[in-house]
Amino acid sequence: MSTKIFYKAYKHMLFIALMAVGCVSCDSGLLETIPNDRISSDIYWQTPNDALLAVNSLYDDLEGTNLLTFDALTDIAHTNDPFEVQADIEKGNYDALNTKIYNQWASAYKGIAATNFFLENVDKISFTDENLLKRYKAEARVLRAYQYIKLVPLFGGVPLVTHPLTLEESRKLTRETADGIWNFVDQELEEVYGWLPDAYDAKDQGRITKWAALGLKARAALYAGNYRKAADAAALIINSRKFSLYPNYEKLFLYEAENNGEVLFDKQFIKDLYSNNVFALLAPYSQKNANSQYVPTKALADMFQTADGKDIADPDSGYDPGHPYDHRDPRLHFSLFLDGDVLADGTVFRPAPNSGSNDAVGKSYHNSTTGFNIKKYINPEDYANTSNSGINIILLRYAEVLLTYAEAKVELHETDQSVYDALNLVRNGREDVKLPSVAPGRTEAALRSIVRRERAVELAFEGFRLADIRRWRIAEQVLPGNIYGITYWDDNNTVRIVQVVAQIRAFRADRDYLWPIPQKERDLNPNLTQNDNW
Repeated sequence: MSTKIFYKAYKHMLFIALMAVGCVSCDSGLLETIPNDRISSDIYWQTPNDALLAVNSLYDDLEGTNLLTFDALTDIAHTNDPFEVQADIEKGNYDALNTKIYNQWASAYKGIAATNFFLENVDKISFTDENLLKRYKAEARVLRAYQYIKLVPLFGGVPLVTHPLTLEESRKLTRETADGIWNFVDQELEEVYGWLPDAYDAKDQGRITKWAALGLKARAALYAGNYRKAADAAALIINSRKFSLYPNYEKLFLYEAENNGEVLFDKQFIKDLYSNNVFALLAPYSQKNANSQYVPTKALADMFQTADGKDIADPDSGYDPGHPYDHRDPRLHFSLFLDGDVLADGTVFRPAPNSGSNDAVGKSYHNSTTGFNIKKYINPEDYANTSNSGINIILLRYAEVLLTYAEAKVELHETDQSVYDALNLVRNGREDVKLPSVAPGRTEAALRSIVRRERAVELAFEGFRLADIRRWRIAEQVLPGNIYGITYWDDNNTVRIVQVVAQIRAFRADRDYLWPIPQKERDLNPNLTQNDNW
């Protein structure tokens, strides 16, 4: 939706207050008064504009910069601050009391509760345009489905809540199975996507469209292992010909590319009114003391092929370990800050430990411990006020749809030219990314490996890797061990590789494929069973 409309709703619609309206007093007369410090549900649900503001408020519960934290729990990125609670998850030193885990659960159910409240009350309003009412309901139901798509890869089966709960009901909730949640999500999105428009005019940019609902349906089905539904939903989007890759990957996450034809769904922000802190969160520390909170790893850098489309381990690739970032897939340079890049303040990024620069590994507590920094979403325009970014955070884009289609078709044993077309469009369908095409005739195993690498490098720092390594059951292969960073030349002209000090990743295959159900929730409701070995 337009950020101005969103902010108006956010500022004036105290939506959560509607869920707790009341006035307690021994004077019965006071019970008849209307509270003057909040909006009462007794007087709110009157006009279609009330419904508009209410549905607008639900978008606030979408992931913003928090989406960027998930990759730092995988092999491709690292939580830079060893004292952040998320670092304990990396080290395998956590339990059901971990606040990161609780906050993820709580934020998702906050969004679900708000959506349920909206759906419970919106029918009180008389609509002359029934299609508009259906559209608002569809937006809400897609937003609720989004929260469940986020929850299941983290926790497995979770309570399925589809209406506002009384306190007594909340204490009796049990966990639905993961399959039950996936079936619910699929049925919801199947029912409502046709209620949504293909697109909106400029003032409503950011609202959920038919295609966003279908894209989330494809994602959910892929995560559930229902490859037929994933392929079919993705194919509807592809065959619509309404979306295309943005021609410049380098600029895809900059202001000039906002609302482009690759984006199916994003969370919209606006400077000064409804901003985010992505620059302060991710940029190199030299940039006005930005935090380098989450940083890329060597494991990710090594996944990018050479410009000739060969893996760096291939002896014929021409890869030079002494100059590892030369002649590589351009997306490596567009996604990571590398030695020699010009930063927002005009200085040059020099992260080597012996560089003497403000970004040198080890120079300060906040400097990147791997020597890499995330480049996506770092806009020079945000340098003036690093915590006041208006850049939209992309939640679903066409490249993901193409890769979902390719993966689903491979897993269905239906490899045909359409699979190669989808993969090769991601590899060379942009003006600034021209990797060689994957030639037909690859084995199924080879194509599976290619699809998985493409998801890692194309979608890096967009929040997908944790769910991917869990559903592929490869976490115990890629996670445990030391964390490595940049390659550099030391003062003795010897090639060195940065190793993160005192941080070793751990992963227990019998336990860590799912997070524990938060202990706070189980204290309130003992009916919530715990995941295995927690």
